[in-house]
Amino acid sequence: MRLIRCGAPALERPGVLLPDGTRLDVSATVRDYDEEFLGGDGLARLRELVRQRGGSLPRFAEGARLGPPVCRPSKIVCIGLNFVDHARETKAQIPKEPVLFFKSTTALQGPDDDVTIPRGATKVDYEVELAFVVGRLARHVPEERALEHVAGLVLHNDYSERAFQLERGGQWVKGKSCDTFAPLGPALVTLDEVPDPGRLRMWLKVNGETRQESSTANMVFGVAHLLSYVSTFMTLLPGDVISTGTPAGVGLGFDPPRYLKAGDVVELGIEHLGQQRQRLVPFHG
Repeated sequence: MRLIRCGAPALERPGVLLPDGTRLDVSATVRDYDEEFLGGDGLARLRELVRQRGGSLPRFAEGARLGPPVCRPSKIVCIGLNFVDHARETKAQIPKEPVLFFKSTTALQGPDDDVTIPRGATKVDYEVELAFVVGRLARHVPEERALEHVAGLVLHNDYSERAFQLERGGQWVKGKSCDTFAPLGPALVTLDEVPDPGRLRMWLKVNGETRQESSTANMVFGVAHLLSYVSTFMTLLPGDVISTGTPAGVGLGFDPPRYLKAGDVVELGIEHLGQQRQRLVPFHG
């Protein structure tokens, strides 16, 4: 299944995206795609609802805004330097263990919403990433059972402000958590819809120019290992998002660096997971 949420910001309603592009509104039966839904038997009940009543369920209006496909999670955990080529372009060592950092959940937004350049920002950057959503409470999960705890996969653009991240001291979270810096979606795609999460083509363009083009096959640590690893340090709750890192081609990696500016359009996608499009807008207020 492909889970979506449609509507104005903070007023999104849950839905299902069918293979023909139809967007079913399931809000009469499902409150939201949150911890309670994902941690219970919500996916099984939803699958049966669509099977039995898909033809009679209401549709979202054509062109309705897509929000992030999960309700705000308890945490967004990100994995740094998880592609060999990206580690090299940033002149960092390839990690022996996954590098963890957090991204504020208030950065979450829809896949095609505008991205606001933060006040005082000078080095806004992009990062196409595969993310996955936790589907069951996870604590000290062995790797061979890790995928049982994954609700599905989702496209994420891990925006960064490199000056905040690298020049202001401390941990990376300051450059990762600005409002609008976590476009997620268009859909949460369950694992049965994805032949192999470890071999998905991924790409990103800025103003039509390809900047990133790679595959999840180039990740240092895969999805199962990452869920198992992170669950040894913290309890993962249903709905939590883990973003698995980006390949080479980020703005920081060019010589000289090529950061984003107001008016730029960023487009990105991952095979089987869909596409996003964001326009960069200046800060107001």
